[in-house]
Amino acid sequence: MGESFGSWKMGNDAAIIKYVSSVNIACGFHAGDPTIMREAVELAAENGVAIGAHPSYPDLQGFGRRSMSLSPAEVYDIVLYQVAALKVICEVSDLKLHHVKPHGALYNQAGKDRLLAEAVAKAVISIDKNLVLYGLSGSYLISEAKTLGLNTASEVFADRTYQNDGNLTPRSEDNAMIENADAAAIQVMQMINSQTVTSTSSVIVPIYAETVCIHGDGDNALEFAINLNRTLRENGIEIKTV
Repeated sequence: MGESFGSWKMGNDAAIIKYVSSVNIACGFHAGDPTIMREAVELAAENGVAIGAHPSYPDLQGFGRRSMSLSPAEVYDIVLYQVAALKVICEVSDLKLHHVKPHGALYNQAGKDRLLAEAVAKAVISIDKNLVLYGLSGSYLISEAKTLGLNTASEVFADRTYQNDGNLTPRSEDNAMIENADAAAIQVMQMINSQTVTSTSSVIVPIYAETVCIHGDGDNALEFAINLNRTLRENGIEIKTV
C-alpha cells in the first residue's frame, strides 16, 4: 500500500484494508513519499492491521520491478535505510512495525540469490531482530532468515501464476497474472489445503502457505480481497497476522 504520490486515501487502499490482516507500505524507493508513508501507517493503525515495510530497489521509473546489479553490501544499505525510515514513522505515533517484505525485483532476485537474501535478513536484524521477514515460500529469503534466527512468513500469491520450480511467472509473460477472482480463490485454497500449487505447465508443485499476497495496484485488487476474505471465512479459516 501507499504505492502512489499525493492524495491516495480515496483510492483502493482505504477500501482493501478492510479485508486484510497486514499491509506492506512502500518506503519511497519505488513509490510513496514521506507524507504517504505516514498516512499509510495511520490508515493501518485505524483499521487494526499489522504494518510492514516494503523496501525496493531505487527505481521509481520502473516501479521497482526492473532487475539491478547491486552488491550484497548495497542491498543491505538500501533495506536498512528504507525499513528504518518506516519504523521511526511508526514509533513517533506509538505504533509498532511488524514485518518487512521486499518489493518487486529485489524480492525476486533475493529469493534466488543466497547472498542477497542474507543481506536483506541482516539489514532487518540490524534494525529489530523481532521483525518478521516475509518471503516467497521455498526461497532463499526464508531459508537465510531462518539461519540467522529471524522469524519468517512463507508467502504465496493469490494473483500470480507459478512456474515448475515454485517461482512466480515473470511479469513479461502473458500468463503471469491471474485476472479472475474465483480462480485466485481456488488457487489459494489449494495452497492452504494441499500445500501445493499447479504451475502454468500443469505440474503440481509443493508449497507452504503462511501469508497470502494480493497486489494493491492490480485492476481487480478490491474484488480479489473481498472474494478471498469471504472464501477463507466460509471454509473456516481464520484471517490473522502471522
